[in-house]
Amino acid sequence: MAKATGKKAAAPKKAAAKKAAAPAKKVAAKKAAAKTAAPKKAAAKTAAKTVAPKKAVAKQAAAKTAAPKAAPKKAAVLSEETMLQTLFLDSLKDIYYAEKAGVKALPKLAKAATSEQLRGAFEQHAQQTNGQVQRLEQLFEIVGKKAQGKKCEAIEGLVREADSLIKDTRKGSKTRDVALIMAAQKMEHYEIASYGSMATLAAQMGLNEAKELLGQTLQEEKDTDELLTQIALSNINEEAQQEGGEGDVSNEKSQGEDETLDPKAGDDGNTEQ
Repeated sequence: MAKATGKKAAAPKKAAAKKAAAPAKKVAAKKAAAKTAAPKKAAAKTAAKTVAPKKAVAKQAAAKTAAPKAAPKKAAVLSEETMLQTLFLDSLKDIYYAEKAGVKALPKLAKAATSEQLRGAFEQHAQQTNGQVQRLEQLFEIVGKKAQGKKCEAIEGLVREADSLIKDTRKGSKTRDVALIMAAQKMEHYEIASYGSMATLAAQMGLNEAKELLGQTLQEEKDTDELLTQIALSNINEEAQQEGGEGDVSNEKSQGEDETLDPKAGDDGNTEQ
């Protein structure tokens, strides 16, 4: 009986010991779990840091890929600038054709003139026009294009009109000189308008050297126009007014036929079709 009682008395002690040991085991387990979890959390944080730059790179790549959608505004501006440059180049080709037509027309105008002063003015401007053609070729180099003319309807019309005026006036008369001055000044006014507009466009596009070259030619055209006005007012207009229906025509100047002006004189085979 004493042994049984001893066993019964030892059982509660063991149970109490187990209960007392249980919290200690739980604490130890938690600590072990915490130690095991700590590296995992650190690894997770490191992974998060690694993922963050990847997300940033992905966003940047996506932004760059999406950028072209916003491009139409810039493209529209570039399109307008290109159109302006195209207009400038077309104008350059046009006046190049016109000046080359002038190179061939002016000597014929000089030959048709009655007044020595007027003849000299035409001959001088013919030489000056050769220099203007060379200046235009410099402009083509500045814009990086081949020097090439483009058919100029305006100058062809003015050359036809000049030819008609020569045929409609008597050779050797001052009336013919008046007609020649009118025809020449119409050509000059066309060139003045062209060079003035082109100089403004060159300035707008930042082509300062082109603007200077165009300005030089513009001034020469204005000077020629003024000279022709002075010659007309000096005596030619007054003498032409005194001429009768038949005109005072000298035999020397009446001999021979007038040269026909070629309206397509600006086309030297290097004209844009």
